[in-house]
Amino acid sequence: MTAGKEWWRPEQFASRRDNLVKRQKIMAATRAFFAQADFAEVETPCLQISPGLEPYLKAFATQLEDPWGNPSAQFYLHTSPEFTMKKLLVAGVERLYQIARVFRNGERSDTHHPEFTMVEWYRAGGTITQLMDDTEALVRAATTAAGATHLSHGGRIADPFLNWRRLSVADAFFDYCDMDVLATAPDPWNPDLALITREAKRLGISISASDRWDDVFFKIMLDRIEPHLGFGVPTILHSYPVSMAALARPSPADPRVAERFEAYGCGVELCNAFGELTDAAEQRRRFEADMDLKQAIYGERYPIDEDFLAALEAGMPDSAGIALGLDRLIMLVTGAETLDEILWAPVA
Repeated sequence: MTAGKEWWRPEQFASRRDNLVKRQKIMAATRAFFAQADFAEVETPCLQISPGLEPYLKAFATQLEDPWGNPSAQFYLHTSPEFTMKKLLVAGVERLYQIARVFRNGERSDTHHPEFTMVEWYRAGGTITQLMDDTEALVRAATTAAGATHLSHGGRIADPFLNWRRLSVADAFFDYCDMDVLATAPDPWNPDLALITREAKRLGISISASDRWDDVFFKIMLDRIEPHLGFGVPTILHSYPVSMAALARPSPADPRVAERFEAYGCGVELCNAFGELTDAAEQRRRFEADMDLKQAIYGERYPIDEDFLAALEAGMPDSAGIALGLDRLIMLVTGAETLDEILWAPVA
């Protein structure tokens, strides 16, 4: 950091004071929102055997030393509190939430930070439709608490008090790309790279020889679809192809898609939600496939949390769960352009 421009200098810190006052109000409103809905606020360890197994996320590794002289063990800072919170579902906590510090290595931009604040919540017996309703209500509560009337970013606004747009992934591809994305996966679990590549080239999107089906899907999403999401009103994008939701169950209405949604405000992704997978054997298969992919991309793999799979085997109830980036929500409510503007102190 440039000498004289350090974040802690009073003249530098003054620019974020108003945002931090609003941050405090939003944090208080978040806790009040879940208390009113009779959710238990839980706290789980950041140190985990498995940090989370999304193939594209990188974790921070550390050594847990044993005070009695036994060998140290490899641990990680979690990328999400998901596994432990699901164990609490098995333990009998039916509605729970956590405001958690989470860690993702190699991520830094105006909308990414290597350490950030997430609110994650689960409903035993819940549905993703309930989570959609929760998300809309929480964003409205946060906006009201900060004295704001809308979300804003990059000169664009979204009014969370209007009816939110709910759009399926298939409809988004039809609307913005004139493309049947589900037709590029005639076998839903083994999508056809050649079919989606042909569509991407038709759209003028550059493809590399190493791209997988998922890579091409995301290139189309980022280039042609996400720039349209969450302007005017927030958008909920739901029903992802089933191969793209390792922790979600297939939709009973259409087995080609999963019970998964993301919400967007002003083009910024706010959350990721699932109707949770509870089949331990299927979950193991998906974890191993994702770690094979991580090995192919990054040359490393993370351990599977066997205790988590044992909990699934013991009987996790049908549930729905969601993780929402609180820092991003605060950024949109305050109208800040970067996450650094709404943090008490950045990772410097």
